[in-house]
Amino acid sequence: MSSEAVVRVDDLTKRYGERTALHGVSFDIRRGEVFALLGPNGAGKSTTIEILEGYRQRSGGSATVLGQDPGRGGTDWKARLGIVLQSSSEAAVATVREQLAHFAALYPNPRNVDETLADVGLGQAAKQRIRALSGGQRRRLDVALGVIGRPELLFLDEPTTGFDPEARRQFWDLVGRLQAEGTTILLTTHYLDEAQHLSDRAAVIAGGRLVDIGPIDSIGSAAARVPIVRWRDADGRHEQRTDAPGALVAHLVAQAGGEPEGLEVVRPSLEDIYLGLIQADEQQHEEQPI
Repeated sequence: MSSEAVVRVDDLTKRYGERTALHGVSFDIRRGEVFALLGPNGAGKSTTIEILEGYRQRSGGSATVLGQDPGRGGTDWKARLGIVLQSSSEAAVATVREQLAHFAALYPNPRNVDETLADVGLGQAAKQRIRALSGGQRRRLDVALGVIGRPELLFLDEPTTGFDPEARRQFWDLVGRLQAEGTTILLTTHYLDEAQHLSDRAAVIAGGRLVDIGPIDSIGSAAARVPIVRWRDADGRHEQRTDAPGALVAHLVAQAGGEPEGLEVVRPSLEDIYLGLIQADEQQHEEQPI
């Protein structure tokens, strides 16, 4: 992964009349990394991505994507991008291979059509009409259309919605191969295990504000990552956060003369930390005077 930033966002703002959808969001994305943009529905993720893709104009701040203001990007610039939207429409009467081959012809250096179909798990469906595909298969085709142009920067907006567990794992392998080829990826997903598995860094947006940003394993405060020891005794249920869970467990075992009932050590997951960040942001802005 390079230190070069292919995406730079500084004090990005978007207003719709009197409503502000983005409040001065700033981040960068380095060449070759997978960067996750996380947040609840309505947080401003889609607005941010649409500005970076050139579909929507910003109200303030600055943004550059592959060295270009996305609001002014031309055809050559767009050919360097791959975009997988949350939903899309295809020519239902075309076959899967026909549709992908048509898109491949629009790019100067496309991936091999049949290899791409195999990568997304559609090799055996290549001759099927698009209208006959299942929802999950259509989503795989969306991904194939997004990567066929061999993009430098790939936008993946909820890419595995509708995938079964096996298909998700295959898609994760594909993302790994794309990154190994040098593709930079901006990912949004509601699957926190997916973000944790795929991403190098993540930014959390809530209420149009950047709540936290950093390496995927260091998002959230240090306190939020402290393990929790839970157990039960004659006085009821207990839990305690501690940086030394092993020592606490040993003390409890010695004190009880054996393993206490219901003993467990819980290390907060990315989902736990993410939910804590969102809840803390909501409380903070609920408490502010209007």
